[in-house]
Amino acid sequence: MGTTSSLLTQYDIEEVQEHCNHLFSQQEIVSLYQRFCQLDRNAKGFISADEFLSVPEFAMNPLSQRLLKMVDGLNFKDFVAFLSAFSAKASAQQKIELIFKVYDTDRNGKVSFKDMLEVLKDLSGSFMSDDQREEVLSQVLREAGYTKDSYLTLDDFIKVLGQSDLKMDVEVPID
Repeated sequence: MGTTSSLLTQYDIEEVQEHCNHLFSQQEIVSLYQRFCQLDRNAKGFISADEFLSVPEFAMNPLSQRLLKMVDGLNFKDFVAFLSAFSAKASAQQKIELIFKVYDTDRNGKVSFKDMLEVLKDLSGSFMSDDQREEVLSQVLREAGYTKDSYLTLDDFIKVLGQSDLKMDVEVPID
């Protein structure tokens, strides 16, 4: 798996499957590898932020700048591991862990009111005023038993979001 121009061996495929907790079939991993090679335009063995932005769905995502911080410089194994949170087979906890990383902008293991407000601003754009965002977020936190001064940990996110039926599934086209 050294350079992107090389082919995946059976060993490579199984190694990647192990790395992503078997959330993708061998066929899906081969398809993901082909996509990875298309994105890795300079065959460096990793994908840069600019290369990720060449995917229209990614570039149009209101959270793309946050996601870029998580994906810039990923090699193929880590690329598949990142995408595994979007697998239909991924657990709710795996999906929540990814969401938590999106909110934890300063990577301190805690999400503050300010962190959540920034994500809400990215998502709502000009459709909501700052005051409306603060009001909505304060209400959501109150209903979940938290205040504006609370710092939410991953366990808090799991407690709050674990009750919901998260849908973050994407299909991997198999050629």
